Amino acid sequence: MKTALLHKTAKERILILDGAMGTMIQRYPLEEVDFRGEDFKNHGFPLKGNNDLLSITQPEIIKAIHREYLQAGADIIETNTFSGTWIAQADYHLEKEVYRLNFESAKIAKEVAEEITLLNPDKPRFVAGSLGPTNKTCSMSPDVNDPGYRATSFDELAGAYTEQINGLLDGGADLILIETVFDTLNAKAALFACLSVFEQREKEWPIIVSGTITDQSGRTLSGQTAEAFLISVSHVNLFAVGFNCALGAKDLRPHLQVLAKHAPFYISAYPNAGLPNEFGQYDETPEQMGSQIREFLELGLINILGGCCGTTPDHIRKMAEIAKNYKPRPLPNIS
Repeated sequence: MKTALLHKTAKERILILDGAMGTMIQRYPLEEVDFRGEDFKNHGFPLKGNNDLLSITQPEIIKAIHREYLQAGADIIETNTFSGTWIAQADYHLEKEVYRLNFESAKIAKEVAEEITLLNPDKPRFVAGSLGPTNKTCSMSPDVNDPGYRATSFDELAGAYTEQINGLLDGGADLILIETVFDTLNAKAALFACLSVFEQREKEWPIIVSGTITDQSGRTLSGQTAEAFLISVSHVNLFAVGFNCALGAKDLRPHLQVLAKHAPFYISAYPNAGLPNEFGQYDETPEQMGSQIREFLELGLINILGGCCGTTPDHIRKMAEIAKNYKPRPLPNIS
């Protein structure tokens, strides 16, 4: 039922995705003891910086962030699971906590989404289970002296994503978001895992795939253009495809135009708040970002709109205010 409602809502208006989780977490003065909580106070390795773990150790903080984005106008909130595979959690020696981490992250996001939906039943809210790219790449060697070496494999990634997806769906995620794709082979492993889980459960969930153009070359880190990226993931009947991160809205526009021209799916975009300054901070205000986002809408490129690094509830609020005046991109008849 929730899948049908998502499709219905997407036809009626532009859906608003939330903004950056990490940016909001940084507003809290959290120390090592806060990341550990009671559950991991005796863990033998440092945990500060493992933001995903906060869904277990500081759930009220994550709930508060979800609530702020929903109150700002977000229709879809992402689970706090960007690093929620055992591959990424191995850095903290928490591989065995991955299912629990994803389950709890989806559960608390769902609780807040349902809480806010009850206040305004005419505006349904959805939870997207976030699958990040991991900290390894499947198609490139991290060792310049050994170009044939791979730090991970397709099968290893697919297995890791399968565990993550099961936790997210058991926790109540309404859709799966494979995001910040810099290596499309990693994304293919995530898609394979999705389809395998769906087959096992005899049910399907909507999937969004969001790549990242890493620089002004207009290519992903693994060397694909926007059109090549689209072709590489079009074997799956996606709910939406798009781009996030790396670039600000202004630089992202031409790549979204490519997707909008060729994709038989809905188009998503959640750019950074500009490019980082010399201190790694993002300076674009909601008003500045809003003026650039407006061009996406005037050109009819977008179905799902949100923010990535540096964005806050204020950015999302501005996007929601602007987007309500525009119609979503209709699904084209592409032969």
